[in-house]
Amino acid sequence: MRTPLRPLSRRGLLTGTLGSAALLAAGGSLAGCGTKAATQTEAGCVSDDLSGTEKTLAFSNWPQYMDIDEKDESKRPTLDEFIQKSGIKVTYTEDVNDNNEFFGKVQNQLAACQGTGRDVFVVTDWMAARMIRLGWIQKLDKSKLPNVEANLLPSLRNRSFDPDSQLAIPWQSGLAGIAYNGSVTKELRTIDELLTRPDLKGKVTALSEMRDTMGLLLMSNGHDPANFTGAQFDDALNKLKKAVDSGQIRKFTGNDYAPDLAKGDIAACIGWSGDVIQLGFEDEKIKFVVPESGVMLWSDNMMVPNKATHKANAEQLINYYYDPAVAAKLAAYVNYICPVKGAQAEMEKIDPELAANPLIFPDEAMLSRSKVFMALDEKQESEYERKFQQVIGA
Repeated sequence: MRTPLRPLSRRGLLTGTLGSAALLAAGGSLAGCGTKAATQTEAGCVSDDLSGTEKTLAFSNWPQYMDIDEKDESKRPTLDEFIQKSGIKVTYTEDVNDNNEFFGKVQNQLAACQGTGRDVFVVTDWMAARMIRLGWIQKLDKSKLPNVEANLLPSLRNRSFDPDSQLAIPWQSGLAGIAYNGSVTKELRTIDELLTRPDLKGKVTALSEMRDTMGLLLMSNGHDPANFTGAQFDDALNKLKKAVDSGQIRKFTGNDYAPDLAKGDIAACIGWSGDVIQLGFEDEKIKFVVPESGVMLWSDNMMVPNKATHKANAEQLINYYYDPAVAAKLAAYVNYICPVKGAQAEMEKIDPELAANPLIFPDEAMLSRSKVFMALDEKQESEYERKFQQVIGA
């Protein structure tokens, strides 16, 4: 059964709780995160696995990112089933409220090659890339992940920050593209329309998440957000600046664009697929559009940090969630892109309408037009974030 519109989506929590000033501060402090004292190596920070004798697992995730029993909110059906089948006791904590905030929680321990008290946690692509760059993540044993090997979507393989899919396994994915309210504006298909069409002036918002907004603008200029130059970034940024200076863009937001779009206070925006699915349940005139130039694909990833002492137990959990039947049950609740091949057929048994929703199960044509933002080094991350914040008025 389809879940009702929830007041704040998981993706919204990603940026909605992080002010632009905090983003700028985070961008300015990144150089300190990559010092030799903070960086670890596989040989220099060895972890012991006690899974053979300890059937426990500490799992940290975002709020509202696990299926809940509608009749008893203390029950999590898929997780409860894993516990029952595996015999592994899982301590499940919803303490990842923001990527930078969570980084702050674990930074000191991981920088010092110490345990965080967590065996697996979920963070977004760019944070996953940063932690991998710092050498803070354990490699997974692919032989213990047959479901992942068989069922991970091709579009989520060979990502620049984890080309062998040994460090970060997608939990859920989503798209950043165009959303519009058909009650107050006609259809639009391109980023250029969004940024220049006269009837939309002052009625447009864009995302304060740099990678999503800038990724879409890079593609609108014919550049690849998975592999671009500094000059190409600057060209896209100048395009954004023109739209800001002209008054075309009203403001930059986290997911607080959603109620404004629903009310028609804004006509169109750069938005996230999960939000728009939920808005569309209430008003079918609210649409998500894959721009003609392409769409940004992001994931939140399961990762096993250094000094986690139950890696094999975590691998069992990761492999379990790549069973298509399990993945479908989870997707039916969270409404983001399911990263698991075969889950769409299983969703048919749960909710045929959701199974047919291209924002949960994109077809190959849509996925072929999607891009994952390029992994940035410390200098790039700080520089691009600083430039972006200057343009959006942070």
